[in-house]
Amino acid sequence: MLPGALRLWYSCPGCRLLFVAPSDHLPPEEERARYDEHENDPVDPAYRSFLDRLARPLSERLEPGARGLDYGSGPGPTLSVIMEERGFPMEIWDPFYAPDPTPLHSRYDFVTCTETAEHFHRPQAEFDTLAGLVKPGGWLALMTGVPGDDVDLQTWHYGRDPTHVCLYREVTLRWLAGKYGWALERPSQTVALFRTG
Repeated sequence: MLPGALRLWYSCPGCRLLFVAPSDHLPPEEERARYDEHENDPVDPAYRSFLDRLARPLSERLEPGARGLDYGSGPGPTLSVIMEERGFPMEIWDPFYAPDPTPLHSRYDFVTCTETAEHFHRPQAEFDTLAGLVKPGGWLALMTGVPGDDVDLQTWHYGRDPTHVCLYREVTLRWLAGKYGWALERPSQTVALFRTG
């Protein structure tokens, strides 16, 4: 058990995922209200630059015309816009803002999950879903804050956000790769690219 800001954080003994108890999850209406405060604007250069940390290295690895899904696209889908500008058409899905399940019934050359995995209430079920959405030889591109072993969850912004209920250590990312038989590439501290088998 690790002390966190107003919450206790637990560590999975197997995969080392950090997580809070379900009793510390916000009710759906409060969670949605927090997301409504986000200013995700597709024309904001700073936001586009932020997302380019994932879009650039992913684009470099994709075949021309590869088709993708933005899983957890949020209130202002932007990554899908950036990728489409680069020739990679994308569908979007989000449990609050784009809840139509139709995109979840296809498989894709790549799936992006940016600033979303830390909100997963049931991370194993979510990663099982993600694994089923990516075609063999495709890419799952994850962007999330990765805490170091000495992180102070009381002061780190990721640990203090009440909608963040699980955090992925470096060892957790490697564990996920091993569990699903994926190859892991880490082009930056916050980006993990998984190549499916």
